[in-house]
Amino acid sequence: MISYEKFSLANGLTIIHHFDGDTELAVLNILYKVGARNESPAKTGFAHLFEHLMFGGSANIPEYDTPLQMAGGENNAFTSNDITNYYLTLPAGNIETGFWLESDRMLQLDFSEKSLGVQRKVVCEEFKQRYLNQPYGDAWLKLRPLAYKQHPYRWPTIGKELSHIENATLADVKDFFYKHYGPDNAIMVVAGNISLEKTKGLAEKWFGNIPNREIENTPIPPEPSQTEARNETTSGPVPFPAIYKAYHICKHAEDAYPAFDLLTDILSGGKSSRLFNALVKSEPIFSDINAYLTGDDDAGLLVIEGYVTDGVPVEQAEAAVNSFLISFLKKGITERELQKVKNKAESMYVFSNTGILNKAMNLAFAEFAGDVERANTDIEKYRAVTLENIMDAASQCLVDNNCSTLTYLPQ
Repeated sequence: MISYEKFSLANGLTIIHHFDGDTELAVLNILYKVGARNESPAKTGFAHLFEHLMFGGSANIPEYDTPLQMAGGENNAFTSNDITNYYLTLPAGNIETGFWLESDRMLQLDFSEKSLGVQRKVVCEEFKQRYLNQPYGDAWLKLRPLAYKQHPYRWPTIGKELSHIENATLADVKDFFYKHYGPDNAIMVVAGNISLEKTKGLAEKWFGNIPNREIENTPIPPEPSQTEARNETTSGPVPFPAIYKAYHICKHAEDAYPAFDLLTDILSGGKSSRLFNALVKSEPIFSDINAYLTGDDDAGLLVIEGYVTDGVPVEQAEAAVNSFLISFLKKGITERELQKVKNKAESMYVFSNTGILNKAMNLAFAEFAGDVERANTDIEKYRAVTLENIMDAASQCLVDNNCSTLTYLPQ
């Protein structure tokens, strides 16, 4: 169980405090409720661009990393389709440096052509390296718009296309910042060897005067239900064919989500899993095959991703996956399989709460999902999953008219 206290500032900043006297460190984690889903279809990749821009200097601090490192700290960040999360760790006695740094870049970034030019180049190079010049790197650039036709999940966090970042202007950047980055669109978690009283004082001192941006996160209409199978074939400089099958599932916060999560563990959680045994070990049609969830705030995807063994026709490989799923839905699973994946979920839950940074993130994610107490109670939902829950989830999800299949062939 993670103990916490929650309070808010007058400007709308939500703050969650967790005290841990067994460490000499403190963590400051700020989650902004902005991700790729909040972008314009004509200007994508901006949330990820801001992950980089936020380290490029702010209104009163020309460099972010130098003062943090001088105080003995380290930091990082990540962007998803739903959120952008920034975190830093410091010796507890130096945590005010973190408050100072984070408050200044929440107040205003260093909006300069120089900073934008540097970070724009970095992001463009990342786009090329990870998505354009890497085998199978552009698979998700193709799979997302195949699975989603209206929802902004139809593009990845890096953006829909390189030109959107290449053409980003200073005016675009300023507009995006003031629409999404502000105290009323953020969750701050302070964890470690710092008292609640000190946290409240530092929060008010450094964040209390930042103006409320009056941010309005317009609800995004849900993706219409998929009613027929979708198929697309692409090719590139890859060694072997690959198959990606994406099935629509529920939101991460819904009660049914743990059943889908445990289902993917049964399908591909290790070398004793169903998919590995059937299609890699017993019948070597694939060299590797996995099933996983995207875990999105809105309705996400269950993806089966496999790399076809050299010499096996791709049509045979896809037919083998479809045959496996039909058999799986008929035969079901055993109580032993379910208990095994529940034990894995339990161990991951315990492990995720062993450090203050993990605890801080878990509290932030739970608050974003609608209730900070979920950080303590979500594991109960996994414990309660039954065989029937798993098979209900599978029968709803793993059907042809809910599937978008991308076949990736060597050129």
